[in-house]
Amino acid sequence: MRILLLTPQLPYPPQQGTSLRNYNLLRYLAGRHEVSLLSFALPGTAPEHIAHLQGFCRAVATVPAPSRSTARRLLTLVTSSRPDMAWRLYSPAYTQALASLVSRERFDVLQVEGIEMAPYMPSTGVGDGLHGLASQRQQVIRSTRSGSPLTAPLVVFDDHNAEYLLQQRACATDLRRPRRWVAAAYSFVQWLKLRRFERDVCRRADRLVAVSDADAAALAALDPHLRATVVPNGVDLAAYHPAIPPLAGLARPSLVFTGKMDFRPNIDAVLWFAGEVLPRLWQAVPEAHLYVVGQSPSPRLDPLRAEPRITITGWVDDVRPYIAGADVYVVPLRVGGGTRLKVLEAMAMGRALVATPLGVEGLGAGDGQELVLAGEAQAFAREIAALLADAGRRQALGRAARAFVERSYGWDAIGPRLEAVYGAPDPDSSTC
Repeated sequence: MRILLLTPQLPYPPQQGTSLRNYNLLRYLAGRHEVSLLSFALPGTAPEHIAHLQGFCRAVATVPAPSRSTARRLLTLVTSSRPDMAWRLYSPAYTQALASLVSRERFDVLQVEGIEMAPYMPSTGVGDGLHGLASQRQQVIRSTRSGSPLTAPLVVFDDHNAEYLLQQRACATDLRRPRRWVAAAYSFVQWLKLRRFERDVCRRADRLVAVSDADAAALAALDPHLRATVVPNGVDLAAYHPAIPPLAGLARPSLVFTGKMDFRPNIDAVLWFAGEVLPRLWQAVPEAHLYVVGQSPSPRLDPLRAEPRITITGWVDDVRPYIAGADVYVVPLRVGGGTRLKVLEAMAMGRALVATPLGVEGLGAGDGQELVLAGEAQAFAREIAALLADAGRRQALGRAARAFVERSYGWDAIGPRLEAVYGAPDPDSSTC
């Protein structure tokens, strides 16, 4: 098949959630089909990154990622009925590049990666007044090549999160703290706008993909006729394995959290963990040290730097030595959705995990079997302390975690589920 992927950022190097998912699905598909890529590229994108993708893609085209002024963003927040995410990647240049591609080449599948790219979906109507792509695409479809009508591609929308639910949860979390009420108000407005926008986008795609059963159910709650095929996030089992040596010099015992640290759910998770869980844990294990590993740390985390038992690394070349050095990997998420790649990476490396139920939502791992669940701060601290005192249990959980991801979350097992979306439904795939 001839497949065109539309991505919000260049999938290589695969350094965080969206790019990891896009890169691994792209590699799998390119091994079996002719795959082209049209992607936004951030400033500083290296030629060798594009060259790497050209090594297995039929074609790679990039458009500079747009930037929005604060004034422009405030204007659209106040005046537009569409959510902020619909405007985040506004780019006439991308519209033109897409129109050019679909006018000169035939594609069997047009796959749209994430809701930020939804305005570029042909014939959705959401582009009216934004990009005008819908009318352009219809002109393309009506045109002819050698006297034969062009066939519209199958439009697949890969909804990386149930975005309206993420904003709903963010609003509920921020309402608990008066200093976060402005953020709560923003999330409340975005939640209402996203409910309508996300529902309309999902309705107009030919096929709908979600990353977990929970996300598929959340989309069905918008419209019971929406049936999303679950194509979960996965992990590179060869790249993430228990034999990777830990980073030398880590304090003991080490607690590790990894993630992009300007992402609101990750910021909330670390602040809650540092403020509510660590003080309780330090009563039992005063030497426990938290490593927050990830690029672009928010200024909201700066006060934590005064505590010598917390290290905020910022960007690192490789997160794996930190994960390998974790006595316990922590997932204190209270906001968000989807299937978190960070969790799969830690499990693949055989780490013992303690997580909130939301932090591993949709994964299917068993409490006390492949990981440990703790919803409240006191329980979270208690479970970490118990694991730190029991090396044998940590090792057993790590072995079970590795076996769990080997069974279900390698990309070679996930790729066929996406291929089934393009043709007859796979009877083994989870749908909602």
